[in-house]
Amino acid sequence: MKRKKLVWFYIIFFAAVLVIYMSFVYVNEGGWKAKPVVLNNVKPFLFTTQDGKQFTREELVGKVTVVEYFFTNCQGICPHLNTNMKGIYEDFKDEPDFQIVSHTCDPDRDTVARMKVYADSMKVNERKWIFVTGRKDSLYNAARESYLLDDPKNALQNIDDQFMHTQFFAVVDKNAMVRGQIFDGLKKKEIVELEELVKRLLKEKVGPPNTNFLLNK
Repeated sequence: MKRKKLVWFYIIFFAAVLVIYMSFVYVNEGGWKAKPVVLNNVKPFLFTTQDGKQFTREELVGKVTVVEYFFTNCQGICPHLNTNMKGIYEDFKDEPDFQIVSHTCDPDRDTVARMKVYADSMKVNERKWIFVTGRKDSLYNAARESYLLDDPKNALQNIDDQFMHTQFFAVVDKNAMVRGQIFDGLKKKEIVELEELVKRLLKEKVGPPNTNFLLNK
Protein backbone atom coordinates (compact mmCIF):
# COMPACT_ATOMS: atom_id res chain seq x y z
CA MET A 1 0.00 0.00 0.00
CA LYS A 2 2.84 2.37 0.91
CA ARG A 3 4.63 1.51 -2.35
CA LYS A 4 1.49 2.34 -4.34
CA LYS A 5 1.17 5.71 -2.59
CA LEU A 6 4.86 6.37 -3.25
CA VAL A 7 4.40 5.61 -6.97
CA TRP A 8 1.47 8.01 -7.17
CA PHE A 9 3.48 10.64 -5.30
CA TYR A 10 6.27 10.47 -7.88
CA ILE A 11 3.81 10.51 -10.78
CA ILE A 12 2.08 13.62 -9.43
CA PHE A 13 5.40 15.25 -8.55
CA PHE A 14 6.95 14.77 -12.00
CA ALA A 15 3.70 15.77 -13.71
CA ALA A 16 3.70 19.01 -11.71
CA VAL A 17 7.35 19.68 -12.61
CA LEU A 18 6.57 19.06 -16.28
CA VAL A 19 3.59 21.43 -16.22
CA ILE A 20 5.66 24.17 -14.56
CA TYR A 21 8.49 23.69 -17.05
CA MET A 22 6.21 23.74 -20.09
CA SER A 23 4.42 26.83 -18.76
CA PHE A 24 7.76 28.58 -18.33
CA VAL A 25 8.83 27.73 -21.88
CA TYR A 26 5.45 28.75 -23.26
CA VAL A 27 5.49 32.14 -21.56
CA ASN A 28 9.18 32.73 -22.33
CA GLU A 29 8.55 32.21 -26.04
CA GLY A 30 5.51 34.47 -26.09
CA GLY A 31 3.11 31.58 -26.27
CA TRP A 32 0.24 33.52 -24.67
CA LYS A 33 0.18 35.82 -27.67
CA ALA A 34 -0.81 34.94 -31.21
CA LYS A 35 2.19 34.48 -33.47
CA PRO A 36 2.81 37.46 -35.79
CA VAL A 37 1.06 36.81 -39.09
CA VAL A 38 3.03 35.96 -42.23
CA LEU A 39 2.33 38.58 -44.88
CA ASN A 40 4.47 37.34 -47.75
CA ASN A 41 7.35 35.17 -48.87
CA VAL A 42 10.44 37.00 -50.12
CA LYS A 43 11.15 36.05 -53.73
CA PRO A 44 14.69 35.26 -54.99
CA PHE A 45 16.81 38.29 -55.84
CA LEU A 46 20.37 39.31 -56.61
CA PHE A 47 21.74 42.67 -55.48
CA THR A 48 25.20 44.09 -54.73
CA THR A 49 26.34 45.40 -51.35
CA GLN A 50 28.35 48.52 -50.59
CA ASP A 51 31.42 46.26 -50.54
CA GLY A 52 30.74 44.92 -54.04
CA LYS A 53 29.59 41.51 -52.81
CA GLN A 54 26.53 39.62 -54.02
CA PHE A 55 23.52 39.71 -51.73
CA THR A 56 20.77 37.14 -52.28
CA ARG A 57 17.69 35.78 -50.55
CA GLU A 58 19.90 33.22 -48.82
CA GLU A 59 21.47 36.05 -46.80
CA LEU A 60 18.09 36.56 -45.11
CA VAL A 61 17.73 32.99 -43.88
CA GLY A 62 18.64 32.63 -40.22
CA LYS A 63 18.40 36.39 -39.60
CA VAL A 64 15.68 38.79 -38.54
CA THR A 65 15.95 41.60 -41.08
CA VAL A 66 14.52 45.12 -41.13
CA VAL A 67 14.12 46.32 -44.72
CA GLU A 68 13.86 49.84 -46.11
CA TYR A 69 14.24 51.81 -49.37
CA PHE A 70 15.97 55.18 -49.61
CA PHE A 71 18.39 57.08 -51.83
CA THR A 72 21.60 58.82 -50.85
CA ASN A 73 20.80 62.21 -52.42
CA CYS A 74 17.40 62.47 -50.75
CA GLN A 75 16.87 65.73 -48.87
CA GLY A 76 13.30 64.89 -47.83
CA ILE A 77 12.18 61.97 -45.70
CA CYS A 78 15.24 59.72 -46.06
CA PRO A 79 17.39 61.45 -43.40
CA HIS A 80 14.49 61.13 -40.95
CA LEU A 81 13.96 57.49 -41.88
CA ASN A 82 17.60 56.64 -41.36
CA THR A 83 17.74 58.53 -38.07
CA ASN A 84 14.96 56.25 -36.87
CA MET A 85 16.67 53.24 -38.43
CA LYS A 86 19.90 54.15 -36.64
CA GLY A 87 17.96 53.90 -33.37
CA ILE A 88 16.80 50.41 -34.32
CA TYR A 89 20.37 49.51 -35.23
CA GLU A 90 21.68 50.70 -31.86
CA ASP A 91 19.08 48.63 -30.01
CA PHE A 92 19.87 45.38 -31.84
CA LYS A 93 23.44 45.71 -33.12
CA ASP A 94 24.71 43.15 -30.61
CA GLU A 95 22.15 40.52 -31.61
CA PRO A 96 23.97 37.94 -33.79
CA ASP A 97 20.78 37.07 -35.70
CA PHE A 98 19.78 40.64 -36.58
CA GLN A 99 20.49 42.80 -39.62
CA ILE A 100 19.20 45.81 -41.56
CA VAL A 101 19.10 45.94 -45.36
CA SER A 102 18.71 49.33 -47.03
CA HIS A 103 17.92 49.27 -50.76
CA THR A 104 18.43 52.24 -53.02
CA CYS A 105 15.51 53.68 -54.99
CA ASP A 106 17.99 55.38 -57.33
CA PRO A 107 20.49 52.80 -58.61
CA ASP A 108 21.59 54.99 -61.54
CA ARG A 109 23.25 57.36 -59.09
CA ASP A 110 23.65 55.06 -56.10
CA THR A 111 26.50 52.96 -57.43
CA VAL A 112 28.45 50.53 -55.25
CA ALA A 113 31.05 53.24 -54.62
CA ARG A 114 28.40 55.80 -53.67
CA MET A 115 26.68 53.33 -51.33
CA LYS A 116 30.04 52.63 -49.68
CA VAL A 117 30.58 56.34 -49.00
CA TYR A 118 27.10 56.60 -47.52
CA ALA A 119 27.54 53.46 -45.42
CA ASP A 120 30.81 54.77 -44.04
CA SER A 121 29.12 58.06 -43.15
CA MET A 122 26.61 56.19 -40.97
CA LYS A 123 29.44 54.81 -38.78
CA VAL A 124 27.84 51.41 -38.33
CA ASN A 125 28.95 47.81 -38.53
CA GLU A 126 28.43 47.19 -42.23
CA ARG A 127 27.96 43.48 -41.66
CA LYS A 128 24.90 44.34 -39.54
CA TRP A 129 23.55 47.21 -41.66
CA ILE A 130 23.91 46.40 -45.34
CA PHE A 131 23.34 48.83 -48.21
CA VAL A 132 22.45 47.33 -51.58
CA THR A 133 22.07 48.46 -55.16
CA GLY A 134 21.25 46.64 -58.39
CA ARG A 135 18.96 46.71 -61.39
CA LYS A 136 16.16 49.21 -61.00
CA ASP A 137 13.44 46.78 -62.06
CA SER A 138 14.72 44.11 -59.64
CA LEU A 139 14.88 46.56 -56.74
CA TYR A 140 11.39 47.88 -57.39
CA ASN A 141 9.92 44.42 -57.93
CA ALA A 142 11.34 43.30 -54.59
CA ALA A 143 9.78 46.31 -52.86
CA ARG A 144 6.38 45.58 -54.37
CA GLU A 145 6.20 41.81 -54.74
CA SER A 146 8.25 40.68 -51.74
CA TYR A 147 8.36 43.35 -49.05
CA LEU A 148 4.98 44.99 -49.78
CA LEU A 149 6.48 48.47 -49.42
CA ASP A 150 4.90 49.95 -52.54
CA ASP A 151 1.70 49.51 -54.54
CA PRO A 152 2.22 46.92 -57.34
CA LYS A 153 -0.01 49.06 -59.58
CA ASN A 154 2.85 51.55 -59.79
CA ALA A 155 4.71 49.02 -61.91
CA LEU A 156 2.36 49.57 -64.84
CA GLN A 157 4.34 52.47 -66.26
CA ASN A 158 7.70 52.12 -67.99
CA ILE A 159 10.45 51.35 -65.47
CA ASP A 160 12.54 54.28 -66.76
CA ASP A 161 9.72 56.66 -65.86
CA GLN A 162 9.20 55.29 -62.36
CA PHE A 163 10.61 56.67 -59.14
CA MET A 164 9.65 54.94 -55.93
CA HIS A 165 9.88 56.86 -52.67
CA THR A 166 8.48 54.97 -49.68
CA GLN A 167 8.58 55.67 -45.95
CA PHE A 168 7.69 52.15 -44.91
CA PHE A 169 9.76 49.43 -43.22
CA ALA A 170 9.23 45.66 -43.38
CA VAL A 171 10.43 42.97 -40.98
CA VAL A 172 11.57 39.63 -42.38
CA ASP A 173 11.89 36.56 -40.18
CA LYS A 174 14.54 33.83 -40.17
CA ASN A 175 12.64 31.95 -42.88
CA ALA A 176 12.66 34.95 -45.28
CA MET A 177 8.98 35.65 -44.60
CA VAL A 178 7.58 39.16 -44.13
CA ARG A 179 5.86 39.17 -40.73
CA GLY A 180 3.50 41.19 -38.58
CA GLN A 181 2.67 44.36 -40.48
CA ILE A 182 4.22 47.07 -42.62
CA PHE A 183 5.54 49.91 -40.44
CA ASP A 184 5.63 53.65 -41.06
CA GLY A 185 9.27 54.57 -40.54
CA LEU A 186 8.39 58.16 -39.63
CA LYS A 187 6.11 57.31 -36.71
CA LYS A 188 7.75 56.71 -33.33
CA LYS A 189 4.85 54.56 -32.13
CA GLU A 190 5.27 52.20 -35.07
CA ILE A 191 9.03 52.06 -34.54
CA VAL A 192 8.33 50.84 -30.99
CA GLU A 193 5.93 48.23 -32.40
CA LEU A 194 8.54 47.18 -34.96
CA GLU A 195 11.13 46.64 -32.23
CA GLU A 196 8.68 44.51 -30.24
CA LEU A 197 8.14 42.37 -33.33
CA VAL A 198 11.90 41.99 -33.85
CA LYS A 199 12.30 40.81 -30.25
CA ARG A 200 9.63 38.16 -30.75
CA LEU A 201 11.03 36.95 -34.07
CA LEU A 202 14.55 36.67 -32.67
CA LYS A 203 13.21 33.96 -30.33
CA GLU A 204 11.88 31.89 -33.23
CA LYS A 205 13.94 29.16 -34.83
CA VAL A 206 14.57 28.61 -38.52
CA GLY A 207 11.78 26.46 -39.94
CA PRO A 208 8.05 26.80 -40.62
CA PRO A 209 6.43 29.21 -38.12
CA ASN A 210 4.47 27.30 -35.48
CA THR A 211 1.20 29.03 -36.24
CA ASN A 212 -1.58 29.41 -38.74
CA PHE A 213 -0.75 32.21 -41.14
CA LEU A 214 -2.21 34.06 -44.06
CA LEU A 215 -0.16 34.55 -47.20
CA ASN A 216 -0.90 37.41 -49.56
CA LYS A 217 -1.87 36.20 -53.01
